[in-house]
Amino acid sequence: MKSFFQFLSEAQSQASMQAKKLNLKSDGHGGWLDTRGKFVATTEDGKLKFKDKKKSKGEEETGSGPVAKAQSSTQEKSATALKTKGTPKSKQGDGTQDSSGGKDLLTVAFGRFNPPTVGHEKLLSAAKKASSGGDLKIYPSRTQDPKKNPLDPDMKISYMKKMFPDYKEDIINDDEMKSIFNVLITASEKGYSNVNIIVGSDRQSEFENLAQKYNGELYNFDLINVISAGVRDSDADGVEGMSASKMRKAVLDDDFDSFRKGTPKNLDDGDTRALFDAVRQGMGAKKKKKVEELWQIAPKFDMKNLRENYISGKIFKIGDIVENINTGLIGKIIRRGTNHLICVTKEDYMFKAWIHDVMEAIVNHPGPDGVPADQRLVGTDSHREYTMRMMGVKQIKNFINKYKTKK
Repeated sequence: MKSFFQFLSEAQSQASMQAKKLNLKSDGHGGWLDTRGKFVATTEDGKLKFKDKKKSKGEEETGSGPVAKAQSSTQEKSATALKTKGTPKSKQGDGTQDSSGGKDLLTVAFGRFNPPTVGHEKLLSAAKKASSGGDLKIYPSRTQDPKKNPLDPDMKISYMKKMFPDYKEDIINDDEMKSIFNVLITASEKGYSNVNIIVGSDRQSEFENLAQKYNGELYNFDLINVISAGVRDSDADGVEGMSASKMRKAVLDDDFDSFRKGTPKNLDDGDTRALFDAVRQGMGAKKKKKVEELWQIAPKFDMKNLRENYISGKIFKIGDIVENINTGLIGKIIRRGTNHLICVTKEDYMFKAWIHDVMEAIVNHPGPDGVPADQRLVGTDSHREYTMRMMGVKQIKNFINKYKTKK
């Protein structure tokens, strides 16, 4: 028969193992702290008991009166608008199960990987370590444009699987995962109670503030842990200093040797040359393109020209629609700071972004005019389709047809 001390020791050990898996640290008094040093859980009945983070901010601030109910209703509508149309199927029984029957921990990495580099392998390795054998999902972003995202998602993911074969099954090609919100909403809907988000050290604060801000509104997690994959230094040599911006700059300079240094050794010269050419084609770049364009393609290497264009009001004006290239969020600029923007999504969710981390958003269509001029002739079917798409009517019609009762 077990003694009381044996039972207590086993219970503490179980909680400790769970805490270790979630990267929590003990406060020495039965409490647990996250990576920010914030108190998030206690040990109860041998398991971690998390603080209730599922109350909406409206309820916390105003109670349960009419105002709170109105805010809750608005939040529910906004959350519904952000939900993805479909989620990838998963195998039953995968992931660690908690006592309620739902999944416990999911570790995710969301990024552009455009193009993928040897530096990204460090990010994937950190994600694998943080997952502790649990579920791991790597979501490359979906945006494509000639300046900062030259590879289309399918090609990018194909190269990622060649470059990082150990993570081939973890790299997810899902066109609904356009932003970190889509990823978190889907994970919450699938029943995960805790999530790790792996990011570069320079983006940890941004993801931390954004993910925590809307926990309890768009998604519900007991714990959201934003973990740094390690220090990123654009001036450093080797893996720590490698970035997609450097790779795009190498293509702009027609410098294949520098580009080659940014790819893993397991990618042979033939595939590396093909990737180099694919990036150049996606950028529409000719050999030795003018250096003035560097601030558009790799802004961190030409902050002077980026800032001059911003201060003069040539780019990122109030009312412009931009995309945060780190999180995938798209919103309208409502405030311009000295070196940052405050933006609001169409669902009225606010986010902040540095000017070197945003680009003009491509909304619903490629190019500034959507379709060629001959497809905008009044009275033609193509013009009707174009107008419906721009007004959002086509999506509404499709939604109604999908759920209309068939007689």
